Amino acid sequence: MPIRAILTDIEGTTSAVSFVFDVLFPYAREHLPAFVRQHATEAEVAALLEAVRAECGEADAGIERIIEVLLGWIAEDRKATPLKALQGMVWEQGYRAGELKGHVYPDAVDALQRWKREGYQLYVYSSGSIQAQRLIFGCSEAGDLSPLFSGYFDTTSGPKREAASYARIAEAIGRAPTEILFLSDVVQELDAAREAGMRTCGLAREGGGLAGHPTVTSFAAIEPAAC
Repeated sequence: MPIRAILTDIEGTTSAVSFVFDVLFPYAREHLPAFVRQHATEAEVAALLEAVRAECGEADAGIERIIEVLLGWIAEDRKATPLKALQGMVWEQGYRAGELKGHVYPDAVDALQRWKREGYQLYVYSSGSIQAQRLIFGCSEAGDLSPLFSGYFDTTSGPKREAASYARIAEAIGRAPTEILFLSDVVQELDAAREAGMRTCGLAREGGGLAGHPTVTSFAAIEPAAC
């Protein structure tokens, strides 16, 4: 069955890991406390703060304690859905103010544009929130890349290292898993996607291999029709 859709990871795949750890995380760490204090009573933010209380098991935590928990989660790169959503809100302010520009490798930009022209449906699956994904591509150094994508998926679809998450995504896309090519730099994610029936291709930009999966160093080397 030919490939009809391409699902890509962001961090380490379309974009440099250093952008997340050296730019986005420090920006969130600096600006999140003031953002939470300023917006804590707004319905959307208040719901996320309740989710933080539930996840950390501190039902009576005040705003300052929640901020402390969130900063701790940022430091450990915890894949907590309410944290990712709040970070996305903070980053949106930074992108809109022109203080942030999303990093996307030029080879990824070229390939994504070519695949779109060739008729492939393009999707993103990242541990970062859908909002954060839209911002990276919509406010990228290469301009607005959001028209290239047909949809975005985050941890609300499930953990990235579990096959069930990829099965849910295939169902949401409306394609058989065998019609979807998944791209990532993490072997456990590739394993999970393959277990769900997807085709896989690993990105190892510094060279090397991702055990059990075809591996390339650049998007320029990926030919979906041959996968």
